[in-house]
Amino acid sequence: MAAMSVAVSEPGNTQLFFHHSEKRQFRWINVVYILVMGLGSIAYGYSASVISTTLVQPGWIASMGLADRTDAKDLIGLTGSMYQVGGLIGTFTMSYFSDRWGRRVGIAIPTTITVICAALLAGSVNIEMFIAFRFFAGMAAYSLVSAVPVWISEVAPPSVRGIFVDLHATMLLIGYMTAAATGYGFWLRNTSASWRGLQAVNIIPAVLLLMALPFLPESPRWLLMQDRRDEAAVVLKKLHSPEEAEVELVQIEYQVRIDRTLPSSYLALLKQPSYRKRAILSFGTVACIQMTGPLVLNNYGPTIYGALGFNVNQQFIYQIGWLATSVGASLVALLLVEHFPRPKLMAFGIQFCLICLACEAALVATYASPKALLTPNQPALRAAVAMLFVHITSFQACLDGTEFVYISEICPTHLRAKGIALGMAGLCVMNIIWLQAAPTAFANIGWKFYLCFIIPGTIGAVWMFLWFPDTRGLPLEEVADIFGDRGELYGTSHQVDSALPQDIAQSVTTENKVPDLNHVEKV
Repeated sequence: MAAMSVAVSEPGNTQLFFHHSEKRQFRWINVVYILVMGLGSIAYGYSASVISTTLVQPGWIASMGLADRTDAKDLIGLTGSMYQVGGLIGTFTMSYFSDRWGRRVGIAIPTTITVICAALLAGSVNIEMFIAFRFFAGMAAYSLVSAVPVWISEVAPPSVRGIFVDLHATMLLIGYMTAAATGYGFWLRNTSASWRGLQAVNIIPAVLLLMALPFLPESPRWLLMQDRRDEAAVVLKKLHSPEEAEVELVQIEYQVRIDRTLPSSYLALLKQPSYRKRAILSFGTVACIQMTGPLVLNNYGPTIYGALGFNVNQQFIYQIGWLATSVGASLVALLLVEHFPRPKLMAFGIQFCLICLACEAALVATYASPKALLTPNQPALRAAVAMLFVHITSFQACLDGTEFVYISEICPTHLRAKGIALGMAGLCVMNIIWLQAAPTAFANIGWKFYLCFIIPGTIGAVWMFLWFPDTRGLPLEEVADIFGDRGELYGTSHQVDSALPQDIAQSVTTENKVPDLNHVEKV
């Protein structure tokens, strides 16, 4: 039986409350499917991180003709920033395909493009071709990293949704670490074509995901949006416990019938006050978190270690260790994400990361100047490396997975793909700036570049702590109450009644009492 009741907060306004199972809400096959879908996260992580170990491959520098070019730093910056420009475009294409043809199609299209781009990057004959296909690789990667958490959040039950979406971040980091370890292996081979094999490896997780996609279930929420109720019921019963599957089917169907009557365009995100707040939160969450500089440290990690006086072999080892640490910290996040309010956890994580950057700036300023490196203070230089490891531990434990959880939770089903796209657009915009500026900034202003993160990032952390609402543990269909949707968009009794399935609507009254809905035996 789907446990459900109706309560009235004021005359003329009816609200439904759905009582979810207090036992384990998922079946273990749900975890298996999410881990398989994580191949998409690995493909994104590899694509985003592979540039850091490509930049130090002697064969790549020679093949691209950068050794003697006066604009080499600008071109290297373009390999990062054009990737982010492509990502900015890709995030918005994802929502169209995911909403129109299904979440799996929204994942299959960028995965296919990832395969093609990996092959063409491996075959690049000059820097212009390489930069061009970095653009398309970024478009595919960010579309993919936006689409995967949409699917995960919509197949996960509410009690463990944060943990399941956090698995996406863990798999993403496995992609990062794989790129670093693979880059080190190809660097040790030191052939003129090593970098080509490094680029081609990303074909593997992408092809495996394409092979698996036909066997993975479609999002039950998307199925109900398409009036495919029987298919949605089968998916829910397969993925969730029997009690949870029943109540979720009724609740999702109820919400979907309401959502169909609501505006779902990007323009609506700006015009409707409750949607506009979501849009600000989606963009602002990711933008604030990017103020901690994670992609700059990842993409230019070997460059940073080189500036501290370490040789190329040490640079690779530190980069691999840094990413291995991030994977371990992301597993810690699975233990934290459901025990603390989302905004408070993220605000703490941002501020702690910025404290690490402040310590890093002080160490670099004091012990990594050209003059200081003439007589290097090895303990201080190793302390600077350690500070980057502490930074990534905090980032992964508090921020990386939690941001995907949060932006997937705050948007309703009919706008979820667009909301996550907007959040990923915030990531791209921030990193277009940081990644293009980083090579020149590190060369010219050194440690002062860290201040560009510390000052605005602190402001963002305070804003997040004080203003962002918490969504922890709430079913996706109940988050609407936080943003005032019930009254603002469909709060009247008539509107609620017309949105309900007929057998439920017959039991809904506007009197101040809880009606008997026990006749909803199986749904």
